[in-house]
Amino acid sequence: MLEKIKSTAKFIKEQTNFDPQIGIILGTGLGGLVKEIEAEHVLNYEDIPNFPVSTVEGHSGKLIFGKLGGKNVVAMQGRFHVYEGYDMNEVVFPVRVMKYLGISALFVSNASGGVNPDFEIGDPMIITDHINMFGSNPLLGPNINELGTRFPDMSDAYDESMVNMARKIAKENNIRVVEGIYLGLTGPCLETPAEYMMVRNLGADTVGMSTVPEVIAARHMGIPCFAMSIITDLGVPGKIVKVTHEDVQVAAEKAEPHMTFLMTEIISKIKIEENSIAYA
Repeated sequence: MLEKIKSTAKFIKEQTNFDPQIGIILGTGLGGLVKEIEAEHVLNYEDIPNFPVSTVEGHSGKLIFGKLGGKNVVAMQGRFHVYEGYDMNEVVFPVRVMKYLGISALFVSNASGGVNPDFEIGDPMIITDHINMFGSNPLLGPNINELGTRFPDMSDAYDESMVNMARKIAKENNIRVVEGIYLGLTGPCLETPAEYMMVRNLGADTVGMSTVPEVIAARHMGIPCFAMSIITDLGVPGKIVKVTHEDVQVAAEKAEPHMTFLMTEIISKIKIEENSIAYA
């Protein structure tokens, strides 16, 4: 696997001659942030050796290199999920490649179902922690010491300084944001009312089918992470309605501008120093 990661990173560098500082993963209906990137190179996933291919509507399947917030970024317009039939190593493969491309921080977005009764459809949620209920983990199997330690600490999965920056920026710009814990399940079916209740009883505020594996892999490699969910539907008793994938896409697209603004502002404010981030 390590040979594949290095080989893919080498191919991308040869194709782009670009050194990204920040990695971005865009979820369902949230690819619009790409419009804010001053793109210099675009690679289709199917043209990248060893890369999986997105099979989900709303995931374009492109790796975009350019400027955002004054930083060099590489953005995944479309991610990979366990429910597509990919194993955990395939799901997080692009994150590991991003590390070898040189990123110093990872920004992640997703669409999710809110189970906190105080949430509303369209709320951007700052993720402060997660619960892994995938029944698997991208770190299973022999540890690759070059990627990270055998037993990585996850007490700071989501970077506190970037979370605080997001709170401050939202307050200064009168943007309603909520925050909370994201629980990851495999999907692809949306949750039953009883499952929504279970998610809430386990201590989560929202539930989705991504993000957790990527963040685990990133933290294993020492990459600080910031993540946001757009609440696209509600799993709250009395507010549960039938939802389609198209409904989720539409809700995400409507709420995306605030998330895009917050992420862009954070990226513009952090400083990259010797392959690590510093805070203004």
